[in-house]
Amino acid sequence: MQYNDTEIASKQKLEVEFWRDSRHESPEADSVLNLLKKSREALVFLEGLKRHKEIIPKTGKVLELGAGQGWGACVYKKLFPRAHVTATDISEYAVMSLPKWERVFQVSLDNAYACKSYEIKEADASLDLVFCFASAHHFLAHKRTLEELFRVLKPGGKGIYFYEPAAPKLFYRLVRRRMNRKRGNVPEDVLIVSEVARLSRQAGLDLHVDYHPSLQNRDPLATVYFYFLGLIPFLQTFLPCSVNLIFTKPGSVKRKKASSGNR
Repeated sequence: MQYNDTEIASKQKLEVEFWRDSRHESPEADSVLNLLKKSREALVFLEGLKRHKEIIPKTGKVLELGAGQGWGACVYKKLFPRAHVTATDISEYAVMSLPKWERVFQVSLDNAYACKSYEIKEADASLDLVFCFASAHHFLAHKRTLEELFRVLKPGGKGIYFYEPAAPKLFYRLVRRRMNRKRGNVPEDVLIVSEVARLSRQAGLDLHVDYHPSLQNRDPLATVYFYFLGLIPFLQTFLPCSVNLIFTKPGSVKRKKASSGNR
């Protein structure tokens, strides 16, 4: 989970160019496979929203970080039309595909733009919710991203990382290798929950970890693995598992001065 500035810039460039060049996900593509793939992912997103419905704002200002083409933000707007919803992604080529999903879901988002996860174009303490779906493991500069969440969230506001791949330090390299074999066009990473917890404390955010071995959108072998992981909850903290990470900006606690670094 730790990268220097050169490594971050190199991986970010690959991420931006993927959305420009992808056969199925470039702005010019009109792929049925992409539609079906995102539809399956939407089922997982809906599962996460339902799982945490008590903290999901139905109104107010909501921003999706690392939104890709913005289908998740469109789902949110469809469910909660009174919310002010913004979609963002590091790649302007991804954001250019947003109108496709607005047509699919018959919604119109309130705003969309390209930005890095730690350079959100919103005012201090202006957002009720910042969420992402299966994209936080691409952010790389996790320390700066969590500091940015603290900046843009209102006191009491939430940040939610839905459906993130996570592993203890012991299994980190093994799981990261497996993920990169499955998808070689964009570098993949895995979150280490203990590291995220440490960085969130430094940023001034409270963290709740929801281990969520969802069976949605899994291949057969993974379905079996996560099924048994769901039967034995205490193993979820010791073995690789998908997680929802819920960050809360305290209402009256000021963040301590952050130390330097990009972790």
